Amino acid sequence: MARPVAVLDLHPEEQRELERRVRAATTSRRDCQRARIVLLRAEGVKQRDVAERLGVSVACVNKWSQRFDREGLAGLRDLPGRGRRPTIPLQTVEKVVTEAGRTPPGRQRWSTRTLAAAVGIAPSSVGRIWHQQGLKPHRTKTFKLSSDKQFESKFWDVIGLYLDPPEKSVVLCCDEKSQCQALERTQPALPLGVGHIRTRTHDYIRHGTVCLFAAMSYLEGKLIYRTEARHTHLEWLRFLKQIDREVPNGLQIHIVADNYCTHKHAKVRAWLGKHQRFHMHFTPTSSSWLNLVERFFADLTADCVRDGSFGSVKELTDAITAYLTERNEHPKPYRWKAKGEEILAKIHRARQALEREGW
Repeated sequence: MARPVAVLDLHPEEQRELERRVRAATTSRRDCQRARIVLLRAEGVKQRDVAERLGVSVACVNKWSQRFDREGLAGLRDLPGRGRRPTIPLQTVEKVVTEAGRTPPGRQRWSTRTLAAAVGIAPSSVGRIWHQQGLKPHRTKTFKLSSDKQFESKFWDVIGLYLDPPEKSVVLCCDEKSQCQALERTQPALPLGVGHIRTRTHDYIRHGTVCLFAAMSYLEGKLIYRTEARHTHLEWLRFLKQIDREVPNGLQIHIVADNYCTHKHAKVRAWLGKHQRFHMHFTPTSSSWLNLVERFFADLTADCVRDGSFGSVKELTDAITAYLTERNEHPKPYRWKAKGEEILAKIHRARQALEREGW
């Protein structure tokens, strides 16, 4: 009777990390090979079959399977003592790592060359140390934490609409895309071709702006929209009246919107008070990422506005209208999948980091 095939147990985090190593272009060949071995063994593939697929020996498959089984991801690293001894003193390596997180005099960040000159080693050595430590001083990400005192209640109110929409209701994600510029390039763009990328001139002529009001149905992905020259409370009120006309009678209307002052104008509140089927749900301050229509605006910018050349505001408006018309013929809803608890935990960690920095 044949022995049963031993299957490696993977935690979800370990599996995601191994799959990342397999996909990443920066992963070394040997690390990628070890990750493939573990993933295949976790699927129940025999050692001999894994060896044939990857072109390695059975002993190699057995070695890394056992190392992972004993030590997890740490077992896939090379043991110390292999290869050429490092020639850079440990103190210098520690200084390179420490200085990478500090602001150099007269600059905002270190480069490999400036730090190499300050420490006294080669720029390639600085780059190699940063790569080994996972340091990327040249990269910056932006963030913004809401200071809204009612953040959590508003947060769960909006997410609750997405995860459990009320019956006999329509949930509309609404906002304005203001100041859409009709920019005309001074020279025609050169098309994409074999061996060269598409090009366009850096300068342009401004022909004015247009404001797009959009309400996206969360369940269907269809859009109610209008274009205006401005985006005051008067235009917003006209848009609400359009929504009232286009949404069938008998349905309650739940609107997700940000805290822009026009959305809370006295005349707007008075009109909403007379139309009881409208229910406003405001996102927390500085949290427009909760409004899914912002994701649609990103598509609109990339597909229609950013790379275009428009000789007038009318040309831009016609292009936006044509794009929205086609979109409504083949609607694409966006689904909220992130877990609220995980988002709040991430925000909590960010607040703790800011407090450690003295904010």
